[in-house]
Amino acid sequence: MPEQTGNHPCVPFSALACPLDGAALADGGSSWQCGQGHNFDVARQGYLHLLPVQNKRSRDPGDSKDMVAARQRFLAAGHYAPVARAVSQAVFDGMTSMSVASVLDAGCGEGYYLRQLVAAAQGSPPLAALGLDISKWAVQHAARQDHTIRWVVGSNANLPVLSATLDRVLCMFGFPVYSEFARVLRDDGLLIMLDPGPLHLIELREIIYPSLKPAREPDTAAPAGFDRVASDTIRYGTDITGAEQVQDLLAMTPHLYRADAEGRARAAALTALTVTIDVELVTLRKKTHTETEL
Repeated sequence: MPEQTGNHPCVPFSALACPLDGAALADGGSSWQCGQGHNFDVARQGYLHLLPVQNKRSRDPGDSKDMVAARQRFLAAGHYAPVARAVSQAVFDGMTSMSVASVLDAGCGEGYYLRQLVAAAQGSPPLAALGLDISKWAVQHAARQDHTIRWVVGSNANLPVLSATLDRVLCMFGFPVYSEFARVLRDDGLLIMLDPGPLHLIELREIIYPSLKPAREPDTAAPAGFDRVASDTIRYGTDITGAEQVQDLLAMTPHLYRADAEGRARAAALTALTVTIDVELVTLRKKTHTETEL
């Protein structure tokens, strides 16, 4: 990846670790290497594959090619733009004193939130941005969209990132591994999480399921090693127009596989739908070593 110059909001992310031994990886242009001689080639689309085969839970883990395409089309229509703006604001909070801010989107999918973050970063410290996902299809798509962000196939369970090198970690509708997030964050670094609220897509869920389970009580306890510093509910309605957009919405969620054939058939008959976007945006601060020892 060529180094950016001028006022571009991105600088190359370089704090990558070997997924086999945890040693620092060095950028050799067409490949990255660690001191033990492990070598990882840069794919022609510009991303790195740092998920060892022994760490895969299946042959092709993560979102499928079709799910990635559906999510890209739906998010490009702007339905989640208010959510992306709120996420960016949470990321930038407290960044003004930093010369460079290192940010990881852990479970980045096709890269929507990270691209929106970079687009909103004008006037903020330059970002060293890394997008990571277990789906190679998602990372391939993300790498084609933006060459200024480092994109990696990897797992949240074993992040290929050097310890204590990140200022922000994002986990958007993802699978948090708090011990790994705490390891890669600097002291006082922020973990910013986005999870569905009780009314999220409720109109769609009422159509595809015979009945809905009662909403679970929100868990307000902070995970080990973190303090909860902020929480915000983002809730609004958005109009889905056209059968293709309705199907894209269904395809980008777990509901496609959870619904039975009758529920999917009811969704397939829809040509328009107004749905509620209801998400909880939570910011956690990593405790310092002194606080952890107390």
